Amino acid sequence: MRKPAGQEFLKKTRLDGGVPTPQQMGLAQPRLESEVDRSLPIFNLPQPDTFPVMPVDFLAFIELRTSVREYASKALTQEELSFLLWCTQGVKQVVPRAATFRTVPSAGARHALETYLLINRVEGLEPGLYRFLALDHQLQQLSTEAAWPAVLSHACKGQEFVKNSAVSFFWVAESPRMTWRYGERGYRYLFLDAGHVCQNLYLSSEAVGCGCCAIGAFDDEALHDLLDLGEEERFVVYGAAVGKKYKVE
Repeated sequence: MRKPAGQEFLKKTRLDGGVPTPQQMGLAQPRLESEVDRSLPIFNLPQPDTFPVMPVDFLAFIELRTSVREYASKALTQEELSFLLWCTQGVKQVVPRAATFRTVPSAGARHALETYLLINRVEGLEPGLYRFLALDHQLQQLSTEAAWPAVLSHACKGQEFVKNSAVSFFWVAESPRMTWRYGERGYRYLFLDAGHVCQNLYLSSEAVGCGCCAIGAFDDEALHDLLDLGEEERFVVYGAAVGKKYKVE
């Protein structure tokens, strides 16, 4: 009888050191960020040093953390979007050994996730599909076709809160960036890293009066095609929707 896929995954990604990794074989490491198409519009985001100081009751944030699927119609500001992106993939330092230190942990500082965004309601930004350029803390506009909320919601198994969100995050794993150092074991770390990122989004959303809901149910092939990810080594690993909370009177 064939073993369940989960058991096969665990077996094939064991940390046994039996097969040399690309790094051990002396192969060049992948780029710190996937290639940027400079022909598409790029916008500067408010820089982290301009964020207002926020009084934080950390225990309250932990207790308030819950999945929120209904959002008010109020738009996010660009400062708020910038804050959420900084908290989830912000680059604090690029170090000489060709790695980045960011606001979230990552195995071996590989940081093999790229952030794609469905923007519906952010002040000063046209609705559409965007990509976060973490190294320069910029936003790249990929498409402003009106169909994006509907098609991405459909790809997420018809979950309405995707198209009703102010912004939805989709984290794409660039697996060679991780497997270069860790081989097949690196696939485990990609999923762990996504968990770190999404938890930061939950907590930072609370800080700006937003609700957040993680997205784990989606059509892998549909999202792959919609985001034009190309080779199979790039794939969507996780997502989350964010929007302003309704005020409690």
